[in-house]
Amino acid sequence: MDRRQIGILGEVEAARYYRALGYELVAANFRTRQGEIDLIAEKNSCLVFIEVKTRTEGSLIEAKEAVTRTKQRKLIAAAGAYLSSLLCEPKNIRFDVVEVYHRMGAVTRVSCIENAFGE
Repeated sequence: MDRRQIGILGEVEAARYYRALGYELVAANFRTRQGEIDLIAEKNSCLVFIEVKTRTEGSLIEAKEAVTRTKQRKLIAAAGAYLSSLLCEPKNIRFDVVEVYHRMGAVTRVSCIENAFGE
């Protein structure tokens, strides 16, 4: 699998994870000049901006470590662009990081860090 296919695998698995929890996926790969948001989901007036990181099982660096402060700032700016396009703002927003691990293309585990950029 190449990097693109691995990324798609992770995003599909993350979408499945949120749907199973009752979230509605409202956007995927939302792109702006500020950056890209992998997934955007909504449930109970809470809008969730989701960064998906996919890694091979046993990687030396955990997936969440790839979401640096610089990456966080880009995601927040992209989320601002998305929010400005809405007719009304949601009551709550949060930023989650979903770690998807695989071995030879088969997902081995999914971990969600809710409110990953929390106060």
